[in-house]
Amino acid sequence: MTTPAASRPTRTDAQRNRAHIIAVAEEGFADLGVEVSMDAIAKRAGVGAGTLYRHFPSREALVAAVMEARSPDLERERVAIEDGESDSRVALERWLEAVSAFMRAYDGLPDPLRSALREQGSPLAPTCQDVIATTDRFLAAAQRDGHARKGIRGRDLYLGTLAVVWAAGTESADGSVEQGLREMLRSGWALSGEGAAPAS
Repeated sequence: MTTPAASRPTRTDAQRNRAHIIAVAEEGFADLGVEVSMDAIAKRAGVGAGTLYRHFPSREALVAAVMEARSPDLERERVAIEDGESDSRVALERWLEAVSAFMRAYDGLPDPLRSALREQGSPLAPTCQDVIATTDRFLAAAQRDGHARKGIRGRDLYLGTLAVVWAAGTESADGSVEQGLREMLRSGWALSGEGAAPAS
């Protein structure tokens, strides 16, 4: 006769299920965007809704787990920039490009990222705050070297980048929208003169 303890999934099984759901969710987000239904994710993963919600009680929790899994990629970008770029202006530009790519990972991602900044206890908030803290460091270096305007915060650049990504993803946007908006954002933080960002 099976005992209750033996019938319960082991911690290893639970971790394996969680990792599998995250991998399937990442594929689902890539195919259909972050608004894909939780039921669709459960079906793709071959698990019941109860199992899915036991691991991820909300869509935002699932999005947060998927983005956390992508964080090492962004961390590698940070290390590569810091190790390979001595010009603080260029370093800031490269970091903002990396953040932009991070935000563009899935269709519809800008909305939950924006919501995470105003909702206390959001599962996505720690990831957003980590990105903002790193942006602050790159910005502070550019400000110290006279390449970026004083009074601008990393949070401002994060939100500006998020706005650019959101606008570029709208149905009415054409291929030139993102480049134009990125130029506008850069003109808002970069100082003119030697070392200022060149127009492209």
